[in-house]
Parts: sequence; C-alpha cells; structure tokens
Amino acid sequence: MKNVTVSVVLRALNEEKWLDDALSACANQDLPEGTELELVLVDSGSTDRTLEIAKRHECQIFHIEKSEFTFGRSLNIGCEGASGEILVFISAHCIPQTKTWLRELISPLLDGKCDYVYGRQVGLEQVTRFSEHEVFEHYFGEESDLKQDGFFCNNANSALRRETWAKYRFDEAVTGLEDMVLAKLIHADNGQIGYVASAPVIHIHEETLQQVHRRYYREALTMRDILPEVHFRFTDFLWCLVSGISSDFRHAMRLNSFFKEAPGILGFRFMQFWGTYRGHNEHRVLSRAQKEEYYYPKAKRRKPRSASVSKLGPTQSSRH
Repeated sequence: MKNVTVSVVLRALNEEKWLDDALSACANQDLPEGTELELVLVDSGSTDRTLEIAKRHECQIFHIEKSEFTFGRSLNIGCEGASGEILVFISAHCIPQTKTWLRELISPLLDGKCDYVYGRQVGLEQVTRFSEHEVFEHYFGEESDLKQDGFFCNNANSALRRETWAKYRFDEAVTGLEDMVLAKLIHADNGQIGYVASAPVIHIHEETLQQVHRRYYREALTMRDILPEVHFRFTDFLWCLVSGISSDFRHAMRLNSFFKEAPGILGFRFMQFWGTYRGHNEHRVLSRAQKEEYYYPKAKRRKPRSASVSKLGPTQSSRH
C-alpha cells in the first residue's frame, strides 16, 4: 500500500454535528509510510458550520447547486476533483470505528481480489433506532465476503479504484442506490464486489419517521430499474411488515426492552415497507419540488448533543 494516494470523498448538506468526528477519524488512520491521504468534500448548499469544519481539516471542497443535486452527480464531482488512485466514499455522518478502517477497506482493491468493496456499518447506542440496528446487522454482518455473489453495495462506507470509477461512473439520474447501479455494471462485466467486515463505521441516522419513509421510497424507485423482475405488491408489504415487526419484537423481548422499543419498532417498520411499496408501485416523474422534498427533507430541530463520538472512543460498537 506504499506510494498510493487515497482520496476520501464525502457528500454534505448541513452536517456540522458529526462531520468533525468523521474527518478526524479519517485523518487519524494507521497507514503505512508513503501513503498519502486526501479529504474531499462535495457540499450542496450548507448553511451551518459544515464548510468551516471542512476547511479546518484541509479538505478539498467542491460545490453543487441544490437544484442540480443527485447522489450520483455529487459523487462524480468529488471523484473528478480527487487526485487519488483509490477513491473511498463515506457518509458525512459516518465515523470510522478503528484506526485500521481505511487499510482494511482498500486492501482487497490493492491486491486485486475485488473491484468495488463496502465495509461494515453499526449504529450508535441511544441514538440509532432499534430496527435500524437490526437492518445494519442483517446487511453488514461480522464476517467478510470477498467473493460475494451479486451486486449489493453501499456507499456509506465503500471504495473502488479510480480506473474502475472512470470506466463506469455513477448514474446521475437515479434517486438513490447509485452504488448498486454501479455495482451491477461491474458485476455484469465479471467484476467482483466484496464485503469487508473488518472496516467498520458508526453510521448515525437521526431521521424522523417521515424521513425514513422518504429514504426507502427513493431507493425503491431505483430498485425497479435495477431489478425490474422483482415486484413488491401490497401482499409483500403486509408480509414484510409483519415479519419485520415480529422479528424485532422477539429480539427486544430477549433484551428485556420490549415495552421501551415497541412503539419505535412499529413506526420504523411501517415507514420502511410503506415507502418501499409506494416506490415500487407509483409510476410518475418527480417534479423539481418533489425532488427537493425527497432529496432534502426538512431537518428536525435538534438539541445540542451532550457528548461527541470522540469521547466514546474508537471502539464504540452497537449493542449487537
């Protein structure tokens, strides 16, 4: 891994709450001598301290107008401006959990085992919803799989070579899942997608239930194109809703937290699968106003946090 430049690309809109912790964790990685690290931030109109924090961490900063924003377009802008041979993507509200996160994440790219990799995600205690913890555990387990069969991938914590990105680039039209759209193209060309469990991040979602609905709705719009043969009917909504709630209830009872978690489980799972159902079954073109609503849902006012992730320590884990 010597004499390699690694560019970490983050997308941001008013991410001051966790951005300092995210950038600090990225900058404090244990990398071999000769490895250069570059931090790149693509901002889409932040009005808080996001840009101030990014400048303090000496980020390369690029801008995209809110009216021009898509997830894929913002990443392409960041990749174009980055100088690294390895491109790493991490959400601005994700904090690398260990000092070896970056080394572990990009190792399968450097040794040629994979073409596109993604790492583990865990929630943050007392912040992440119970059902979100369950979702993380379902998709991001404790064992790596560098020979994954399929094209599942997630850009909240991922990496690929610049040459791979340049060949395919991110789709700038999709409303979500730009990572899986790219991964499908790579997989179709006999490329390898890999999962690296030893490269974990703490992924901090602080969404309202309405924002949960919007997220799954956006992703379902794209999933229809990725897997057109898959249909999510109303009966599927009901089955998934009952199955998801039942599984969460059982786990909450084992943890003696059923009464505490039950309302949140019901709300999250309903919004998750209702958004999925709507996205799969509504046939319409989003207007600019609707795009702004779904890409930029109004943030709920938050009280100042009492402790930063840095105070929790680099090995803070989920409850699983």
